[in-house]
Amino acid sequence: MNSLTAAGSGASAARRSSAMVVALCFVIIVFDGYDLVVYGATVPSLLAYKQWELTPGEVGAIGSYALMGMLLGALISGWLAPRVGARAIILTSLTSFSILMGLTALSPNPEIFGLLRFLGGLGLGGVVPTVIALTVEYSPPARRQFNNALMYSGYSVGGMMAALSAIALLPENSFRLMYALGLLPLVTIVPLAWRFLPESVAFLVGKGRTDEAKLLADKFGIFADSTAASDEGHRSMASLVKGPRKIPLLLLVVASFCGLLLVYGVNTWLPNIMRQAGYSLGSSLSFLLVLNIGAIAGALIASRVADRFGSKPVTVASFLLAVLAILALGLGLPLYAAMIVVAFAGLGTVGTQILVNGYVATIFSGSDRTSALGLSLGLGRIGAIFGPILGGWIASSSLGVDWNFYTYAAFAGIGCVAVALVSNRTFAARSATLPPAGLPTPTPQSTTY
Repeated sequence: MNSLTAAGSGASAARRSSAMVVALCFVIIVFDGYDLVVYGATVPSLLAYKQWELTPGEVGAIGSYALMGMLLGALISGWLAPRVGARAIILTSLTSFSILMGLTALSPNPEIFGLLRFLGGLGLGGVVPTVIALTVEYSPPARRQFNNALMYSGYSVGGMMAALSAIALLPENSFRLMYALGLLPLVTIVPLAWRFLPESVAFLVGKGRTDEAKLLADKFGIFADSTAASDEGHRSMASLVKGPRKIPLLLLVVASFCGLLLVYGVNTWLPNIMRQAGYSLGSSLSFLLVLNIGAIAGALIASRVADRFGSKPVTVASFLLAVLAILALGLGLPLYAAMIVVAFAGLGTVGTQILVNGYVATIFSGSDRTSALGLSLGLGRIGAIFGPILGGWIASSSLGVDWNFYTYAAFAGIGCVAVALVSNRTFAARSATLPPAGLPTPTPQSTTY
């Protein structure tokens, strides 16, 4: 693969430089995780809020509004990335969803509450594919999956923050306080991102700003794809669904659909499901905390294995683990055993989606990366929308609590099959036939996909 790099940049310099980008993106993604789990954590409070008189079905529908916004936000960011760059997308998205989270806390009725959740979702949807693409671009090839998992563990840290806040603040305080905390990025993360977050080198090369791109490559000691300069025909989202790449991309969209259905369905309804299964409110909220701890530890270990042995087999195995863990939750386990199983379910749900995102980011390159992530995460958000609705429908029906476990396990199985059918040969063949870009290239490095 042709690449742009700075002369004399060593591997250790690359790690030190990429660490700053990973850290910034980590802090950014923390609030995406907080936003997801804060809704699940407040579902019991919303159901108990007498002024609104919400039913489980209505709560499930409202939970999907933010995800509809995230669907549109991810698709829009994928379309805008080659045009305006990563920095503009991230800064605009961060500012908008922080302000809207604060306004959500003031909602006078469920209709305004749902509308603000939808509008906030637009910003959240724009952040996710952009920070994943930026993290992978600024990471050494041998650490791309691990750095992506390390960065995206911020998602689970945010989930843990929401769970701990709910345990400390609910039910004694109003659920509104939980949403007011979403204003924090506006005064903490936005100034840091404005000052320190770099632009995508692939974007700069695609715009013909090669001197700026070389300076960034020099500063961060990275190997940046030069395909943006030489492969103009592949810069639009439409080009990704043409030719031989459309089948692998479609399979990855299906995998993302299933992964996000599990993430949002389980995180939204886990406290309520476990209460129905006989656990107390405090224990049910603790399951959210354990789920996200398992996701962090499991995803970091699994991603390191993926960098060594390839993304595909590890992602398939992680989906299989989700099937087994979710089914095991329906066995009526004692509390300590259920906590252990929920930790494994964290890897199988949130952790698996991290691996899917990293898989997409490593097999697509250059200016295609953010667009491919925008498509996979954007269209995959249909699963995220469907997940909470599905949980609400089961809760409102005459079906028993066990049907939650059967249903979510079935979707984990579908995701497993989709990833197993992806072929990497298409991407390997395309990389081998790309013409030189006329830019400096480093010594080739092998990367296992």
